[in-house]
Amino acid sequence: MPDTSDYYDYDNQTSGSYGDDICIKKNAIQFGKAVTPIIFIIVVLFSCVGNTLVLWVLVKYENLKSLTNTFLLNLALSDLIFTFGLPFWAYYYMHGWTLGDPACKAVNFVFYTGYYSSIIFLTVLTVHRYMAVVHPMSVVMSRKSLHCYATSIVIWIISFCAAIPQARFNSVVSSSVDEFIDASNNSTNIVLLCDFDGEINWKLMSTYMQNSFFIIAFVVIAFCYTVILGRLLRPTSHTRRKTVQLILFIVVFFFLGWGPYNVAIFLDSLISWKISRFSDCNTSESLDYLIYVSRMVAFSHCCLNPVFYVFMGIKFRNHLKKMLQTFCRSNTEPQNRHSRLIYSNGEEISMY
Repeated sequence: MPDTSDYYDYDNQTSGSYGDDICIKKNAIQFGKAVTPIIFIIVVLFSCVGNTLVLWVLVKYENLKSLTNTFLLNLALSDLIFTFGLPFWAYYYMHGWTLGDPACKAVNFVFYTGYYSSIIFLTVLTVHRYMAVVHPMSVVMSRKSLHCYATSIVIWIISFCAAIPQARFNSVVSSSVDEFIDASNNSTNIVLLCDFDGEINWKLMSTYMQNSFFIIAFVVIAFCYTVILGRLLRPTSHTRRKTVQLILFIVVFFFLGWGPYNVAIFLDSLISWKISRFSDCNTSESLDYLIYVSRMVAFSHCCLNPVFYVFMGIKFRNHLKKMLQTFCRSNTEPQNRHSRLIYSNGEEISMY
């Protein structure tokens, strides 16, 4: 799951990780509890609407034997699967994990399956666009629908395998950090967490796996779009200005979305290595703020993909207009039929 243990990090907040002083990051915890659920709910609404429209348009109006459309379809599915976990995390940040151990494992597995598949499909879609622009006559561009489906299945299998450690080693654990936060009220609350239960090696592996996926994806995406941009900016190219802008938006927002979050979770992992620079309480609390903010930005990327990859395309807008016109026409036709009188000789007059 997203590293939410920083909300209730009992060991780091109350023990010797920061020396003999008790580190109580009350302000950071309250900030996360108050802001993150609101942002996640907004992201869920936009992601569900946007990605559902993408699926509907692709299925109804597009040829799914196309490599591009197949990958766009799977990307939208990945984003919806990723979005599925956000309401659970929004509830978790406010109340802790009260849904039981099976739900903890299941939600983690589904969430990370969507996370990894989204990044992989994004990367593969970028490579496909690179081949279409730079090597349009290559063998890859002549692949048939069978290869599209086979590639998609392989990507889903890789995503499932990458998400297995999250389901296997995450479980419900307890933390009594609230007894320190609410000490002024003389109250002791046991907070249930959905986290790696003492498996620090698996927690670090999960962090570094996310970092590795991001670095590989970013290098590939940046390289492909740099070459594409260079090709499109040639004097002989007749590309439109919006195409160049779209390419820049894709690279910039991918990095701004996932880059700070991956840096933040990497720095957070250094605490486990007992690095003195990150063992200071103030530094740890600042890092918590960075994780909260960067996480909200990164997880919002699932509702931006429809905008950058489909909504900005003229073809999709035409399909969307057609769909809306069909919907409006279907709603007005019954009223129009009741507003007319048909005589036996076939003559028709309007009631208005």
